[in-house]
Amino acid sequence: MTNTPEYIVDLIEDIFERRGAESYLGEEVTMAQHMLQAAQCAEEAGADNSQIVAALLHDIGHYKNEIPESSLVKGINNFHEEAGANFLEEYFPASVVEPIRQHVSAKRYLCAVQPDYFERLSSASIHTLNLQGGPMSEYEVREFEKNDYLEQCVNLRHWDEEAKDPNKQCPPFSYYRSLIEAQGASNI
Repeated sequence: MTNTPEYIVDLIEDIFERRGAESYLGEEVTMAQHMLQAAQCAEEAGADNSQIVAALLHDIGHYKNEIPESSLVKGINNFHEEAGANFLEEYFPASVVEPIRQHVSAKRYLCAVQPDYFERLSSASIHTLNLQGGPMSEYEVREFEKNDYLEQCVNLRHWDEEAKDPNKQCPPFSYYRSLIEAQGASNI
């Protein structure tokens, strides 16, 4: 009975509990704080449920592929966005999965089309941007703009950058549990 909304949420919650206290790639927040803050940012912005769930789960790929944080420090891209999306696509609709799959591309996109966006990036995010290919070329921008979920991808990227405050209080994972189950149920 592994293909149920309850199962996948139990699995994700277990990952949050076991690994959530790990540092977030040179930021001042833990991985769990970062993802919970991103979900809270989405909720505060009035986002729909699929965007809130995407924000909460956008970095789950850092856990799924079990590549240690030091790989990014050593200059190795861990492709967490693809790992996370591949893991989640069996359980969640494209409206959740595609913004997760594209949140790194959205950073590259925003750096190409909004010059002031680069100024918002933390030093850790600048480091990973360089590993991820830097700002998009004009051709990559045109191709990315064809994405059916462009607005959701851009929104998620903004919430990702906002979700790095070590002093911000946010709801626990359990607050989002029924929302995650409902989004998962729509795809199972």
